[in-house]
Amino acid sequence: MLQKGKTIHPFYSQIGKLVLPIVIQNLLSAMVNSADVVMLNYVSQSAISAVSLAAQYASILFMVFYGLGTGATMLCAQYYGKGDMRAIEVVEGIALRFSLVISTAFALMAGLVPELMMRVFTNDAELIELGATYLRILSPCYFFWGIIEIYLSVLRSIGRVVVCTVLNTLAFVLNIVLNAVFIFGLFGAPKLGVAGVAIATTVSRAVELLGCFLVSARSKDIKLKFSFMLVKNKILFQDFVRLSLPALANDVVWGVGFSMYSVIIGHMGNDAVAANSLVTVVRNFGTILCFGIASAGGILLGKEIGENRLKEAEANAKRLMKLTVVSGAVGGVLILLATPFVLMYADLSETAMGYLKVMLLINSYYVMGAAVNTTLIAGVFRAGGDSRFGLICDAVDMWAYAVPLGFLTAFVLKLPVLWVYFLMCTDEFVKWPWVIKHYRSKKWLNNITKDGLFDEKE
Repeated sequence: MLQKGKTIHPFYSQIGKLVLPIVIQNLLSAMVNSADVVMLNYVSQSAISAVSLAAQYASILFMVFYGLGTGATMLCAQYYGKGDMRAIEVVEGIALRFSLVISTAFALMAGLVPELMMRVFTNDAELIELGATYLRILSPCYFFWGIIEIYLSVLRSIGRVVVCTVLNTLAFVLNIVLNAVFIFGLFGAPKLGVAGVAIATTVSRAVELLGCFLVSARSKDIKLKFSFMLVKNKILFQDFVRLSLPALANDVVWGVGFSMYSVIIGHMGNDAVAANSLVTVVRNFGTILCFGIASAGGILLGKEIGENRLKEAEANAKRLMKLTVVSGAVGGVLILLATPFVLMYADLSETAMGYLKVMLLINSYYVMGAAVNTTLIAGVFRAGGDSRFGLICDAVDMWAYAVPLGFLTAFVLKLPVLWVYFLMCTDEFVKWPWVIKHYRSKKWLNNITKDGLFDEKE
């Protein structure tokens, strides 16, 4: 492709069209989650800490949905390249079955035993009480979210990213408005603090789900129908289990492991928890571009592999890695630039402010490790149907290295908070040699589609 005298490969223009909406969508998702912490800064440090700890369950659940969604995307993107829309509907139904079972379980736990859920992360009575209130009100949101994420994942897999961005924008705007109303008592509403945040999040998710049904009603191909869950296809179900469940397990293993960092920090004092809460917000913004490139690249590579253009997919994977390194560097610079503003804004104790400054510095380079690993494991490898390597790699890295190291340094060696945090943040770099070696082996490059799926009655 020739533009203004310079040759630009078509892959870059294609990924550019997908990345922008996905980045906006990820940005809005991060802003929705961050809005709670930012506005609760005006309530109390305990409110920030409680919601931050309670939100770890949403983080775990997001990893479940992300695993199911990207697992479904592996199949849907390749079958879209193959032109088999019926197979995509069946995969959507299978993913919904798993998603609704898991999201319903979380909703029931949050509604019935929220205090028990909070005790996993902290033994502070005030934080348990505030967090339990938040979880109880938020419980229906988990159910709504389970439906939303699967449908949006299927839409993204066929390139319908703009629709997803519009729905996320709707949820973001509504969440921010309702947060302000219930936290600050605007328009005569009561000041509800933590409870107000939970109400705002639940209502915004309910409206987003309604938006999904409206999009489905107007769509000519990809519908949101619960009847898809009743369609049986043995081959696709086996492929989903074989390919998607390792992706799900991978993200849960990583997500639960990463949440264990919060368990460790949560037992090291309120100051450490509060500082980590704000750091998480900033890190999420710093990784948005990286994860957007990984998602867009995975969609494009999956489509190419489904069309059996394996050589082109291999070459474009190299181009994707170059973009990833650039995006990781940009993310690190953004965190450094944001640091003085965060320190100026944060209303924390002197000790917590000291933690915050160093934690932000650590994350300025940590995002590069996360960017490379996410692009390869969740983008490139899954595009070719390879989800087992990521599961094994992250299971060993998190549970044989990072989490034991965190507990050892925090509770046995009793190192200072910042040393514990620094050592836990080496997890992404430890697995680089194995991840890059697997990428170069090309074992991930596979066309996983099948012919004759519906020749016989299932």
